[in-house]
Amino acid sequence: MSTDIPKISDFPTGEENRAFAQYFIGKSYLAPLTGNKDLNVPLSNVTFEPGCRNNWHSHTGGQLLIVVGGEGLYQERGKPARRLKPGDIVEIAPNVEHWHGAVAGSWFSHLATNGNPQTNQNIWLEAVSDEEYAEANAI
Repeated sequence: MSTDIPKISDFPTGEENRAFAQYFIGKSYLAPLTGNKDLNVPLSNVTFEPGCRNNWHSHTGGQLLIVVGGEGLYQERGKPARRLKPGDIVEIAPNVEHWHGAVAGSWFSHLATNGNPQTNQNIWLEAVSDEEYAEANAI
């Protein structure tokens, strides 16, 4: 992990998220927080550098985000973007196309769970355009 990443929450930042880098514009970092696979509730801290966002995507079983640091954005397809701050919770219903990431001038960190990895799959779609991202940042 780079030493120039600021501490923005009490959770670890983790390592650069290279396994999913193809689905992000900018760098993200991933810190798995749970390890007991029998629970079927994986929980990770995801940290985004300023300006980083993931592609449009959905989850067949939904997703839960709990914001723990910085300032971010969340948007569902066809709806206005939502600005996120620590303490915000985003409940994403199954199969809802959405994206999330950091605002242009702030690091951003959220806890994420997608529920049971055996039944909840990520469906990755196209990148969020620069125009879509700029519009979301203007809120």
